[in-house]
Amino acid sequence: MERLSLIKSKIFTWEHLKQKLAVWRYKEKTIVFSNGCFDVLHLGHVEYLAKARDLGDILIVGLNSDDSVHRIKGARRPVNNEEARAVTLAAFSFVDGVILFGEDTPHELIKLIQPDILVKGKDYEGKEIVGSDVVKAHGGQVVTIELTKGYSTTHTIELAQKVHL
Repeated sequence: MERLSLIKSKIFTWEHLKQKLAVWRYKEKTIVFSNGCFDVLHLGHVEYLAKARDLGDILIVGLNSDDSVHRIKGARRPVNNEEARAVTLAAFSFVDGVILFGEDTPHELIKLIQPDILVKGKDYEGKEIVGSDVVKAHGGQVVTIELTKGYSTTHTIELAQKVHL
């Protein structure tokens, strides 16, 4: 299989994800889930997702659709469309699957996946993490990961805008 085809094969529909989950569960794999917009990828995203993958056997990344990002982040976002963001995430060797969701939160997706471990950044520590109720109800864990200081998509966009003024 060509490399690009292999990368794109890691971008799942909800139906395909159900099939993959059945196989992974049968093989008793520990499934880790995280989500986000991942609009302009940077070192912080790479380190965060690599650390998330280290927590289990399979890393599934829920990716906000373009409409969802627009509602959450505002009229000028996303910078990169959902296909570009999905392919870029799927290109990482430590990402086993990418799944788009159109809602503002991944709650329904988390209910479908039933991950063993739900991961968010430390900036969510002490806050209610969407889907934590689902994960804890079946004995799973919710883990927060330290973020890489000095890296954020918003900051990157603001710097780029200043340079081009």
